[in-house]
Amino acid sequence: MTKVAKLFALCLVASLALATPAWAQEEEGAEAAAPAVAAAPAGVLSAGVPLITFSGAFGAALTTIGAAYGIGKLASAALESMARQPEVAGNIQTAMIIAAALIEGFTFFALFICMQQNPWG
Repeated sequence: MTKVAKLFALCLVASLALATPAWAQEEEGAEAAAPAVAAAPAGVLSAGVPLITFSGAFGAALTTIGAAYGIGKLASAALESMARQPEVAGNIQTAMIIAAALIEGFTFFALFICMQQNPWG
């Protein structure tokens, strides 16, 4: 793993670990100025938006990132193989297009499932 990837992973973990406690802290003097508000029920944000809304968006983002990474690796390996053996470039290209189509099909199916996470019916 490269240094940049390790640094990115460390920053991501730190931001996810520290974000919730930072948002949970109240401002000084806020408890006296603000009226008491009932806590939101489990699974609902304070604005009344169900958390399932964000789970669909997060799933769609992960699906898109995974598909882009997979197709990128597929194209990289295929082009490297074509450069090493130009005489089999046609066969490699056909196999690459079929594999890319399968990845795209799975991606569209996963995105469709993510879009079904509509809490409003």
